[in-house]
Amino acid sequence: MKTIFFNYLIIIFYLISSNVSYSIERPEIKNLIVHKDKKKIENIEFIKSEGQNVSLDNYKSKPLIINFWATWCAPCKKEMPSLDNLKNLNEFKNINIIPINIGGDNYKKSKEFYDQIKIKNLDIFTGSGPKFSQLFKLRGLPTTILIDRDGFEIGRIVGYIDFNDQSLLNWITKKL
Repeated sequence: MKTIFFNYLIIIFYLISSNVSYSIERPEIKNLIVHKDKKKIENIEFIKSEGQNVSLDNYKSKPLIINFWATWCAPCKKEMPSLDNLKNLNEFKNINIIPINIGGDNYKKSKEFYDQIKIKNLDIFTGSGPKFSQLFKLRGLPTTILIDRDGFEIGRIVGYIDFNDQSLLNWITKKL
């Protein structure tokens, strides 16, 4: 009798512990895609501020969050303030956040958008919509690409996400 009870206890413990470890591996967020095989991201160039060409090579050795957005995108407008808040969090101080406007807008239009929704912590980046859509196989906006410190895409978020979601934040800080 004790042996049967002990076996059931082990099985229950195993089931509970595997569920806990799964929830740490991937939060229950429907639009988060976690890659089994990481993809190397390199040789990507875009424009910072008012015309300064930059490359992802400028951001080596730190994890990256690249967010593709546009001024005409309603979900982007809703999402951007929570992305802006990440820059203030201590656990994100060593993660570069690069929001790239691929909607065809110039710096001035992007700046007006930032001012309108009170974005204070993020730099303005722009890039070619068709180029980035093809390169990253984007299926819509916003899309956020998560890149580890070795330059590999480990996952992406397709569509709106609240970057204040604690389970997402915990997962990102563990994975990046």
